Amino acid sequence: MLNALGVVTTVVVGLMVGVEFSVAFIMNRILDALPEDSSQLGHAHGGRMLGALMPFWYIGSLVLSAIWAVARWDHHGARLVATAAGLLIVSVVMSLLLLVPINNRNKTWTPENRPADWKQQLQRWERYHYVRVAVLIAAFALLASALV
Repeated sequence: MLNALGVVTTVVVGLMVGVEFSVAFIMNRILDALPEDSSQLGHAHGGRMLGALMPFWYIGSLVLSAIWAVARWDHHGARLVATAAGLLIVSVVMSLLLLVPINNRNKTWTPENRPADWKQQLQRWERYHYVRVAVLIAAFALLASALV
C-alpha cells in the first residue's frame, strides 16, 4: 500500500509539473506570439481555466505528499518525501502571495478594461512562475528519488 501511495503521489505531482512547465515554456510563448488583443484574451482565459483547477491539484499534491511522509516516517526516503512536501508548501505560499493576485486581475481583463501596464504585470507573473516551476521540479525529483 505504501508503494502505491508513493507512485500515485509521484505521478500526480509529475503531471502537475508537466502542466506548469508547459504553461511556462510553451503556452505563454504561443499566446505572446498572437496579436495584442488575442494574446491578452488568451492569457485571461487561461487564467480563468487553470485558476479554477490548479488550487485543487496543488493542495491535493501537498496532502498526498504529507500522508506519504508520515506513513513512511521510519522507512527509507522519508526525509526526501518530507522535503518535497516542504517545497510544495513553498509553491502554495508563492502562489497565494505572488501569482494568484496577478492572475485574479488578469482573468477579468478585456481589451476594453485592461490596465496600461498589463504586459508588465504578466511578465512579473511569468518571472514568479519560472521560480515556482523550479521549486515544483525539485519536489518532483525528490519524490521520484524516494521511490527507489
